[in-house]
Amino acid sequence: MRLQEIGSAIRTARSAGGLTQAELADRAGLSRTTLNQLENGLFPDIGVKKVQNVLDLLGLDLSVIRAPRKRAPDFIRMACTSGSVRYREPLTEDELVHALLSGKVPRNRRPHLRSLLEEAPETVLKGLVGQVGVWAKPGKVEKNFLKIAEALDASHRVNKWLTDV
Repeated sequence: MRLQEIGSAIRTARSAGGLTQAELADRAGLSRTTLNQLENGLFPDIGVKKVQNVLDLLGLDLSVIRAPRKRAPDFIRMACTSGSVRYREPLTEDELVHALLSGKVPRNRRPHLRSLLEEAPETVLKGLVGQVGVWAKPGKVEKNFLKIAEALDASHRVNKWLTDV
């Protein structure tokens, strides 16, 4: 499980329980903004105890288990590798996922993302959008992807295939 999946599980359980973000945040001793960021996979400065408190309030449990071997391609990892080929410091998976969920380019990672947008195969980019898209509202990752591409002057390539995702 990736960290962003926790936020998605929290949102689903909160909605199923009929709670608003404000109600859950109040019960957990968090601000609504912090809870919103947590649900959206953007991890604010929050400790494990506070996350566990939110999970407890929703009847969820956090456990660490060994993951079985995946057969599906890991587009996030492929995209990070593709975007980091020319650079000493690689683009991390967390940086890439955070960028796609927030629509903001991480500090000192503009060249990495530009390389990714210009050189990665379309199948990797489409798979990346699909893989990260499960942690966000429908259309959010696509919108943020285009926003990043426009900020990096690479939207010409993204526009061609984004409508086919």
